Amino acid sequence: MKIVLPGGTGNVGGFLSRALAAAGHEVVVLSRRGGVDLGGGVRSVVWDARTPGPWTAEVDGADAVVNLAGRSVSCRYTEENLREMLESRVDSTRVVGEAVAAASAPPGVWLQMSTATIYAHRHDAPNDEATGIIGGGEPGVPDYWAFSVEIAKRWEEAQREAVTPRTRKVALRTAMVMSPDRGSVFDVLSWMARLGLGGSVAGGRQFVSWIHADDFRRAVEFLLTREDVEGPVNLAAPDPLPQREFGRVLRRAWRMPVGLPATSRMAGIGAFVLRSDTELLLKSRRVVPTRLSEAGFTFDFPRWETAAADLVRAVRGRTGP
Repeated sequence: MKIVLPGGTGNVGGFLSRALAAAGHEVVVLSRRGGVDLGGGVRSVVWDARTPGPWTAEVDGADAVVNLAGRSVSCRYTEENLREMLESRVDSTRVVGEAVAAASAPPGVWLQMSTATIYAHRHDAPNDEATGIIGGGEPGVPDYWAFSVEIAKRWEEAQREAVTPRTRKVALRTAMVMSPDRGSVFDVLSWMARLGLGGSVAGGRQFVSWIHADDFRRAVEFLLTREDVEGPVNLAAPDPLPQREFGRVLRRAWRMPVGLPATSRMAGIGAFVLRSDTELLLKSRRVVPTRLSEAGFTFDFPRWETAAADLVRAVRGRTGP
């Protein structure tokens, strides 16, 4: 297959593009720094993620588009950063839709990155695609969390409104992707755990949804070929668990016996130092992959214990004990 990957230079896009190329696919990454050598046989083409240009020729005749473009959420949730998150997602999705609609030979499938953040902050029951509660305005949570949900809703809306009758569309409601690569969310969480800072945060009742990078890649390949699946699909392991247990398992994998707890205020200070935001730590994301499982996908890493152990082994193999 020829697969076009807008936004394929980030952490998730990097390992996905390399893996797809290693599997024999022709992979073209759309990047603001086109022409750079991404390695592994991956070709890059420049785009601005807002307007049509010569890059649209790559979409015309491609078999698939997997759009991962969007400003990283690992930042302080200032008004400016939230606006950039929204615009970078909506604008890139809109222009990808325009390129697909204008193509004489449009791709057969368009997988569009989305986020599990679209669901409500809740502890009582898991969210799946049919019964999940879309978030926004939940009592007792910061007002700006609703804006994160609004970003997710408008992100999916931009894909849904694109007029692409010959192209199947799937919105990937993705949980935290755990990869052993430097700079990944697993890298940051591991750094905290190894320093003994990975205890419960604000009581630790909030659920953490996650997916191993290998299962994320396999799920993308699965959805590229399943012509009967379209619309929102949760990309999350079937084992979301409370943050206190999530951290305990991670510390055990790193053989760290100590995990200092943190209050909400302490979490805010830590997030500020890391130039991130407490929503990533405090929002309860309890998401399960019902549609993916019903379509026949099986996870290599359905449980956090085995996933954490595998990821730690991969990091140690790269860096040593």
